[in-house]
Amino acid sequence: MNKHQILLATLLSLCSAVTFAAPVFWTDWTTATTATPGVLGALTTLTDTVNVTYSGPYSFAQTSGGTNYYSPSSPYLSPTVDNAPPASDIIALNVGGLKTITFSKAVKDPFIALVSWNANAVDFGVPIDIISFGAGFWGNGTPILNAGGTGFFGAGEVHGVIRLPGSYTSISFTDTSENWHGFTIGVAGVSVDGGTDGGGTVPEPATLFLLSLGLLGMAQMARHKS
Repeated sequence: MNKHQILLATLLSLCSAVTFAAPVFWTDWTTATTATPGVLGALTTLTDTVNVTYSGPYSFAQTSGGTNYYSPSSPYLSPTVDNAPPASDIIALNVGGLKTITFSKAVKDPFIALVSWNANAVDFGVPIDIISFGAGFWGNGTPILNAGGTGFFGAGEVHGVIRLPGSYTSISFTDTSENWHGFTIGVAGVSVDGGTDGGGTVPEPATLFLLSLGLLGMAQMARHKS
């Protein structure tokens, strides 16, 4: 293996070890009603807008201003998710039972940000991924996956992000009653079926730095050879 091949192999190895985070486009909840359907909003990516409807009972919804229940942001950030939800937009649930979120077109791998799901049992009926969790606005807790991997039990005050892998025009889930627990929903990268928002995940600065070093090294080797 010559020097050029060694350099290229090293660069690829380093890049493969670097994680990638994606900016998430979180729902802008715009209208809260006391009748069906409930709360209306929109998911706006770089190239598309998807209307979002929440149907089911709820305690309150912040659609413009209000308390930032996503502070601190640390439970919502991870190697997968680059940004916490906006400071105000949240739907707060207090009565258990069936809830449904409907999209005007299919979205891929939606994320759900959770606030204060304390001792709550929730089931989505489809597999979920727990992306992140930690100490949040109301304390700390741990989401414990159920036996089927389709939901979780909140051991303490769960703040964090889950993901539903797959393509969805609607999401339904059941939860249990408590004072209130809140959520919002978002998408990242390849977000809407039939199109992308601009190219999927975004490299972290460390990745760009490594690529720059590699290109610089290859350019120097080419000058030495000539």
